[in-house]
Amino acid sequence: MTVARTTFDRRSFLKSTLLAGGGMMLGFSWMASCKVGPEQGLTLPDEWFEINAYLKIGDNGVVTIMSPNPEFGSNVKTSMPMIVAEELDVNWDMVLVEQAPFNTKRYDRQFTGGSQGIRRGWDGLRMAGASARQMLREAAAEAWQVPVEEITTREGVLYHQNSGKEAGYGTLASAASRIPVPEEVELKEPKDFKIIGTSRKNVDGLKMVTGQPLYGLDYYKEGTLIAMVVHPPAFGMKLKSFDDSVARSMPGIKDIFPIKTFQDDYERNFFDTNAFPELVAVVGNSTWEVMNARKALSIEWEPFKEMSFKMAGFGGSQTVKVPGGLENTTEHEAQMAEMAATPGREVRRDGNPEEAFKNAAKIIERSYTGPFLVHCSMEPHNFFAHVTEDKAEVAGPVQAPEFVEQALAARLGMTLEQIDIHLTRMGGGFGRRAYGHYAVEAAVISQKVKAPVKLVYTREDDMTYGVYRPAYHMLYRAALDADNKLIGLHIRGGGVPESPIHANRFPAGSVDNYLAETWSIESNITVGAFRAPGSNFNAAAEQSFLDEVAEATGRDPIEFRLDLLKRALENPVGENNDYDAARYAGVLELVREKSGWGEEVSGVHRGVSAYFCHNSYVAQVLDMVMENGKAVVDRVSCAIDCGIVVNPDGAINMAEGAIVDGIGVAMYGKLSFNDGVPDKDNLDSYELIRNSDAPRKIDVHFVKNEIDPTGMGEPPFPPVMAALANALYRATGKRHYHQPFIDGV
Repeated sequence: MTVARTTFDRRSFLKSTLLAGGGMMLGFSWMASCKVGPEQGLTLPDEWFEINAYLKIGDNGVVTIMSPNPEFGSNVKTSMPMIVAEELDVNWDMVLVEQAPFNTKRYDRQFTGGSQGIRRGWDGLRMAGASARQMLREAAAEAWQVPVEEITTREGVLYHQNSGKEAGYGTLASAASRIPVPEEVELKEPKDFKIIGTSRKNVDGLKMVTGQPLYGLDYYKEGTLIAMVVHPPAFGMKLKSFDDSVARSMPGIKDIFPIKTFQDDYERNFFDTNAFPELVAVVGNSTWEVMNARKALSIEWEPFKEMSFKMAGFGGSQTVKVPGGLENTTEHEAQMAEMAATPGREVRRDGNPEEAFKNAAKIIERSYTGPFLVHCSMEPHNFFAHVTEDKAEVAGPVQAPEFVEQALAARLGMTLEQIDIHLTRMGGGFGRRAYGHYAVEAAVISQKVKAPVKLVYTREDDMTYGVYRPAYHMLYRAALDADNKLIGLHIRGGGVPESPIHANRFPAGSVDNYLAETWSIESNITVGAFRAPGSNFNAAAEQSFLDEVAEATGRDPIEFRLDLLKRALENPVGENNDYDAARYAGVLELVREKSGWGEEVSGVHRGVSAYFCHNSYVAQVLDMVMENGKAVVDRVSCAIDCGIVVNPDGAINMAEGAIVDGIGVAMYGKLSFNDGVPDKDNLDSYELIRNSDAPRKIDVHFVKNEIDPTGMGEPPFPPVMAALANALYRATGKRHYHQPFIDGV
């Protein structure tokens, strides 16, 4: 076993006694450092302490584990408690899981995003379970007057083999709560895991399929009014005036007024992105009545000139400039092409790339583009708020509650302690729900009408409000010598308004002469995190280009990549390479084996891709067949190295979803602008992948190791786009450089 120090303090580790119920509550910081079943089948204790952020053990041995992170489909609400239960050594069938409310005093990083939940919580979650188990062992040793070293546990029962004594956790929970928290605990070795590494069903599965309240749209309190907002029809415009005389007299309407999401002097945080801070709010009894009243409003909008606001950053405050004007996609494309043809800001240089290209026997140059993309979460934005003079109670789907709390406190003129956030399950997020302007809007409206309100966006509201995946442009150049050896690589990439460049990722470190440049174009169209930010386009361009370079050198695509990784492993170029070449090569070798790569199958056309992001490695082989002149994805083989896999079924589900989503984005995803107006505002025009276009089969394979868990939700998403492009080339003879591919099919 591994011995780990608990390093606890008031914030990170607490315990209390349940004298009346005879139970034990152990609170903890799930993120504290310690470096190294269906509830219907349970009989509940007579009393539960409903205190945030606590592990509770009842007098009958039932354990309740509070899950701290917001849940948006990545299954952390199941996998995080599994880690605690493993070290607690309790029977999973005796565990209940509850969503913890937001509380920065008892939890660190209650944030869902970046595929970091399990990675960042791994040590603290294990420590929490192991500490509770040790306190129970010490209580048993004291009760039975035997050395604690002789006390063992198994599935929620304490044993003393020599005397034959045994007792369930519930029997000794009260006594254990009086034991001092241990300064260090023993953690299990991975070989001894009984819960981690086994598949467990989603703890909310039954509630989801039976329609029980879980989501923000389900949240309701007596007297709640419905609120909706109207935002400008185009980016680059703002509210000038409005006439509500007709709408105000319509049935069910309580009030209509303008709101400002953020005050002018507010220093925004990173997730306060908001294109339309001045809105018109309509409040009424029902969604239908409010929707009809919105249509009766007469609103005048006007263009705004260049503006700016302050934003808090890691290096201090900075001023963010927002250009005025009504933007167009055709202009963006021309600007990006111009920037791609001009030297950008150098972010990495190895060797002498200019000399390599000057002496090259052959130069391959290709450009890749990707449009703005919409997140299309199944559940449109919504938020509940009840703001009184001394408290703000809010509830809804949000990925970054800590940032929302800060924004709410500043806007409402309250302290953080006066903000009470309840976390609901999210109907999808993909990065979009990290930006919580809609929570602030709901609170401002509630404060104005002095009543509880539920703010509801329509799909059109959601899709035309921003925050989108940026538009990108990448230029790749490869220099080959007379022997078709890659001697130089040049990357120049950027976007509107952000660049996707990751300068220190593969193939950096594998080529003697390497140059990476970046650029960006300012825009008033708001963008933000979109599943695997930057990587989702970077991988598509990079892995498509490497496939073409491999063909030019006469090499097998997998062997070509493995040779580059061998160089990066044995004799790396530069010192800042942010990937492990051996693990990278490992997923390529695994997918080659599992897919049967190299075995000729009549009528099957194959594409390969591999990428590293969010601390994990993924390689994919996509098999395509042509049926009646149409390219059909028959199978995707996927190899993943994300360290220890906590819940295999959950991880497989995430990989499958990412693969299907990635194929859909590459084939169909696109949002364009005409004078600042998005050209699509609902799913009838913004095309998503249909069942008939999804792979007929997806095989997911994990590299088996004992490395601490890394990212899982996002890493399988980026590489599949290039695997699709490479397979399309082999099936049709045509390379695809511009997303969506359907435009060029």
